[in-house]
Amino acid sequence: MDFSFILTIFLIGFIGSYISGMLGIGGSIIKYPMLLYIPPLFGLAAFSAHEVSGISAVQVFFATIGGVWAYRKGGYLNKALILYMGASILIGSFVGGYGSKLMSEGGINLVYGILALIAAIMMFIPKKNVDDIPFDQVKFNKWLAAALALIVGIGAGIVGAAGAFLLVPIMLVVLKIPTRMTIASSLAITFISSIGSTVGKITTGQVDYFPAAIMVVASLIASPLGAIAGKKINTKILQIILAIIIFATTIKIWMDIL
Repeated sequence: MDFSFILTIFLIGFIGSYISGMLGIGGSIIKYPMLLYIPPLFGLAAFSAHEVSGISAVQVFFATIGGVWAYRKGGYLNKALILYMGASILIGSFVGGYGSKLMSEGGINLVYGILALIAAIMMFIPKKNVDDIPFDQVKFNKWLAAALALIVGIGAGIVGAAGAFLLVPIMLVVLKIPTRMTIASSLAITFISSIGSTVGKITTGQVDYFPAAIMVVASLIASPLGAIAGKKINTKILQIILAIIIFATTIKIWMDIL
């Protein structure tokens, strides 16, 4: 592997992980298409959809650790939300990650496209007064949260994502969780989810370890930096950035599928 390959993979990991920490997502919605399309543009080795999903799963595991560490103080982490959604998404992501071995590359891309489309639609639904709720007064339907997390986990495990790009809209729109609490808690839930999808990918031989290691190094550096930036940015701006990223990625994926 030459220096240009290492640099390209590192930059993809750094950019995706910075945005991951800032927006409370694992970053796969950004890094999945970047890994799939950018290396071939520079004449570098092209990854298959299985390889990309495997690399993404491992990278997300480490990116979310850095993000959660940066949000550990200030009451941002909702423990009940993390417990209910985390347990459900762990089960779902393991099932999806293990079962993805039986799917074609086209099938993996189709699942990814459907998840991204749902997330994009939800991000454009108005979120009135969600940030007016004090952190210590936040309430939500625990069993609805668990059921939704299970569904997200299965789909996310298939594509090697941790599902945060869909969890964030669900937490904002359906469960009515304040933006900064959503970002911090979704990183913790995503970390739990990534355990299941990572184990599923590794046990089925879908991980290319060298590029995965490069992405991990980039993640541990960039994710905490993104989380620090996310604490300072207006919540409306954070929602707009996430909506744009999800929408743009959705268009690209569906253009390729169709």
